[in-house]
Amino acid sequence: MKTINRCLTALFLLLFAAVSFAQEKPKIKVLILTGQNNHNWRLSTPALKELLEQSGRFTVDVASSPTKADKQKDQGTYYKALAEFKPDFAKYDVIVSDYNSCETGDDWSADTQKSFEDYMKNGGGFVSYHAADNSFPRWGEFNKVIGIAGWGRPANFGNFTYYKDGKQVIEKGHDRCGSHGPQHDFLMVVRDEEHPITKGLPKEFMHGQDELYDSMQGPAENLSIKATALSEKQFNGTEKDEPMLMTIQYGKGRVFHTTLGHVMNEGDLKKLRDVSFIATFLRGTEWAATGAVTIPLPPDFPGRDKPVYR
Repeated sequence: MKTINRCLTALFLLLFAAVSFAQEKPKIKVLILTGQNNHNWRLSTPALKELLEQSGRFTVDVASSPTKADKQKDQGTYYKALAEFKPDFAKYDVIVSDYNSCETGDDWSADTQKSFEDYMKNGGGFVSYHAADNSFPRWGEFNKVIGIAGWGRPANFGNFTYYKDGKQVIEKGHDRCGSHGPQHDFLMVVRDEEHPITKGLPKEFMHGQDELYDSMQGPAENLSIKATALSEKQFNGTEKDEPMLMTIQYGKGRVFHTTLGHVMNEGDLKKLRDVSFIATFLRGTEWAATGAVTIPLPPDFPGRDKPVYR
């Protein structure tokens, strides 16, 4: 009898382990692109990597291009390295961009651009983080991927979009492309309460001191605004409800575009400890990779009164 009981116990443990293994979700493979930025990517990239890994949902690699310092040191070596910068996008479920080429104005090689376009058209995931939307003003397909863009573009660059009277409005571009006033706390308003990224979020919540982007312009094709913030005149704003969180469909690919998370110095890393940033960044990255969100809303997510930091 004891032998039978031991066998049954062992069988039960094996079945329990098998069920637990089956229920455990495979981790999402993330590639962070970095190495060029007019923001401090040496601080922000490790912080983003840590946020993703600490969630338990992601594994993260980093691909760093040649840098501005490399270009200043030896242009020949720099351009050779840039031509050889060819990340294997297809290995990953989602690409997170902490990359802003407006620092040098240099594009990736045609092969690398084509590889990225193919990856996205065939169902890849992409996250445009903060100033990554300043990149590649001359690359038409990249501008379609991110929907709307900021600095480095001319006036009247395509369309711009905002919320008015409860609806998303798309209008022709105007005389500036990309702007922001002084950093401040601002109230975020969820505009799509059923989307997986924003489902369950408070209708309104306070985001801590950050840049509030306005006047972003671009193709704005297949772009859906998920959350906005009022760009107030007292902060040199447009008095419009400007997009802060967006999704874009590009071919079969999914894009999450967040304008939040400005980092220039160590003090700015506080912005990446803002719970509203953490939660929307993690959920947006998971959605871009899989089309669904399993990461729960944290219990310390802010309401409309004040931001919350970790």
